[in-house]
Amino acid sequence: MAKCFVCGKMRMAGQNVSHANNVTKRLFKPNIQNVRALVDGRAKQVAVCTRCLRSGRIEKAVRGGSKAPATA
Repeated sequence: MAKCFVCGKMRMAGQNVSHANNVTKRLFKPNIQNVRALVDGRAKQVAVCTRCLRSGRIEKAVRGGSKAPATA
């Protein structure tokens, strides 16, 4: 089951409505992406919705961050 690690967003039930007004059940699924993020100061792979990614609610982990910082 897809669930956002940050906000807990999950699938939502709804209905398809045809032109003839026939109604069938369907699911609206959030756009969940697997991301390496900093959780409690450590890099961890978590499932996050794109709304949380865009709004900056999670800090992405950078690979190879142990190297000396570049001076400019």
